[in-house]
Amino acid sequence: MDIEFDQPIFVISVAAELADMHPQTLRQYDRLGIVSPSRAPGKSRRYSQRDVTMLREVQRLSQEGVSLEGIKRVLQLENQVAALQRRVKELTEELARRRQPLDARVFAAGTAGDVVSLARGKRPRPRSQAVVVWRPRTPE
Repeated sequence: MDIEFDQPIFVISVAAELADMHPQTLRQYDRLGIVSPSRAPGKSRRYSQRDVTMLREVQRLSQEGVSLEGIKRVLQLENQVAALQRRVKELTEELARRRQPLDARVFAAGTAGDVVSLARGKRPRPRSQAVVVWRPRTPE
């Protein structure tokens, strides 16, 4: 049985043991907003595997001499970068989806400067001095 990375399943004592910390340290990090676990109906903290991983990262940064405020800022920036990377991926996928129909279209510039969309393989009517702009397909 696989456990989801974000599923809040560990009570504070188990999370503290997994992160090799004292439970009071986890409570302090929660109060400071450094690692904020989910809450069970009885208000007890429930930690996910992601929270435990983050606690280990906090411990590593602390051992390297980074202050708690510095650690909080590092984690905020890492979260911001991850969100921006997800957004870039979404926009890249959207752009790829939008480009596909455009690759199948051809545009012509009429003598009056107007832009006319043409079906592939068709010429503008009536035959004129219009300039046809096309782009060869890229191999897939």
